Amino acid sequence: MYQLEICCYNPASAAIAQKAGAHRVELCADPTDGGTTPSFNTIKLVRKRLDISLYTIIRSRGGDFLFSEEEYEIMLHDVILCKELGCDGVVIGILEPEGRVDKSKSARLVEAAYPMGVTFHRAFDWTANPFEALEDIIEIGCERILTSGQQPTAIQGSSLIAELVKQSAGRISIMPGSGIRASNIQDVVRETGVSELHSSARLQVKSNMAYLNKDMLEEPTTVMADENEIVSMLHQLKNLDKMQHS
Repeated sequence: MYQLEICCYNPASAAIAQKAGAHRVELCADPTDGGTTPSFNTIKLVRKRLDISLYTIIRSRGGDFLFSEEEYEIMLHDVILCKELGCDGVVIGILEPEGRVDKSKSARLVEAAYPMGVTFHRAFDWTANPFEALEDIIEIGCERILTSGQQPTAIQGSSLIAELVKQSAGRISIMPGSGIRASNIQDVVRETGVSELHSSARLQVKSNMAYLNKDMLEEPTTVMADENEIVSMLHQLKNLDKMQHS
């Protein structure tokens, strides 16, 4: 059976993902920064409301994936906090300056997370040698890699993703993400051979403010999960599963 993870940037989106039938939520803050660690109370509230699996991103800031010692200490404590709050897993990614996986620091985060699961996020897409990085991530004990195949979208990176699936040989799950929607989710599965997929299914929701300053450049919006899109993606996966087993 195929698994669909939804990246959610607020508690309302997490509730939408669960209602729509998603298998797992990746909880993040700051969509414009590519996702950072949410607040303590956000994690606590979402964990209380969700029955499905909850993974929280551990990333102290946006930008690159080369972190200072102070930033690393923050992330280490956030991993422990997520465990105390009852999360099912965390999502990490730390690199060295030359584009290799920082195995030492990443391994410490995996150790601190136990018995939670650990996903290595799209820091993977910034590694200099993805095949070497794959082996390093397996060695440190992560259970899956979120990747767009080192391209802007998973469809564009599908050939590399397929190679990673082949090299992994079942030792770790390769989970495509970025640009996945109902319109292309079957193509991603067929071209890569994956069984887990990741999408934000995002929708920009306009503000309900009665007054907005017209001199400001942009009207404020909120990133929300699109329930209809999630349902459609799950429907496409169910149909694909039926076809493959008919």
